[in-house]
Amino acid sequence: MQHHDTASQSTPPPRRRRRRLRGSVVVLVLGAVMFTVGAVALNPDGSAAPQPASTSPAPVLAPGSIEALQARVTRLPKEPRAWAALGMAYVQQGRTTADPATYARAEKALRTSLSVQAEDNTDAEIAMGALAAARHDFPSALDWALKATGDDPYSAAAHGVLADAYTQLGRYDEAEAAVQKMTDLRPDATSLARASYVFELKGDTGQARDLMRRSLTAAATTGDSAFARAVLASLALQDGDAQAALTEAQIGLRAAPADSALLEARARAHEALGHTAEAVADYRAAIAIAPLPHYLLGLGELEQSLGNRDRAEAQYALLRAQERIREAAGTAADTDAILFEADHGNPRQAVSMAVEALRNRPFLAVHDACAWALHQAGRNTEALEQADLALSLGTHSALYHYHRAAIHQALGHPDAARHDLTQALRQPGFHPLHEPAARALLQRIDTTE
Repeated sequence: MQHHDTASQSTPPPRRRRRRLRGSVVVLVLGAVMFTVGAVALNPDGSAAPQPASTSPAPVLAPGSIEALQARVTRLPKEPRAWAALGMAYVQQGRTTADPATYARAEKALRTSLSVQAEDNTDAEIAMGALAAARHDFPSALDWALKATGDDPYSAAAHGVLADAYTQLGRYDEAEAAVQKMTDLRPDATSLARASYVFELKGDTGQARDLMRRSLTAAATTGDSAFARAVLASLALQDGDAQAALTEAQIGLRAAPADSALLEARARAHEALGHTAEAVADYRAAIAIAPLPHYLLGLGELEQSLGNRDRAEAQYALLRAQERIREAAGTAADTDAILFEADHGNPRQAVSMAVEALRNRPFLAVHDACAWALHQAGRNTEALEQADLALSLGTHSALYHYHRAAIHQALGHPDAARHDLTQALRQPGFHPLHEPAARALLQRIDTTE
């Protein structure tokens, strides 16, 4: 984020030619991943948030490491930016380690920053927005983002957090406007990544891929490059090209061999290609780095599909333990937890979790999870409403289409079910359990009619 003195804050900076994305006005959003927030975490200066420090024996600390930031606040306890940077580093660590206790440390650092400087502390406001988003408290994330953009309208990072909040709240037009502003201010890797995601949400994987390649070209850090490669692998899978997905992941891993998202992307590519041993190995490697719920669920369901029930249950046990921690913290469930409960637990409990999650996050992925939970609980009329919302932007999600197909079939709509199954099966191997079920259901419909 650029800093301005009092005079420059009241006067817009000199006008400069804005670089526009090719083709048209850019409409951009963030979703779960990146976007899960799927999201690219930003420092207060707009760069990628630092990763947790390594265990290198080198005596000199990396400038962005948590240890270096801790040393800085010890030296400068009245420096608000130092505390804000430490808080944002903790937010990113929490995202990459799935340790919610780290978020408490983040909040403590950020509250300290705000106690030192309560007003016009854009760095801390941006980080508080990112923290709220990481905790899936998107109304609070929006409040902080609006405060940050009000205090500094020229902060690209602030507009990025604003877009993230609007997106997860289902306010897509406002999200597009926010990220358009972000792109105008700083057309860098992170804004281009958000541009890619909005087109992905709308089902335009070609444009999403082009923009993500531009993000890759603009990448200033290994983390930015690794993220772009992981998304490119995911887009290739959506288009049914598992070999291209594998290539993207392997290229990324040559530069960042310990990047868990790239390992998970390669696992899914191997899985789609039928390389199950390699997929299991990559999932295990990713989980060893960051035991994120979607990694655990992916490995568990792959092991279950291979008949390794005990190994699957080991992953499910970890998911249940994480769920108990979430419940104790009083935060809303993520989509992975809802889908896991719907498929491997109590569907009625999954419905309750989904309804609670939708209150603060009426986003496409949550509508899909709610639809599946309702279907598994036998409430198919309500499920169809949620499934339609999940696909309302035109997203090319094989899983969403399979979920809606099963709901249509349960409601006696075989033609609609066939259409959604055809869409789902454009991505071979989209799910280790549901892809075979999709093929069987399509065959049953075709045989019956």
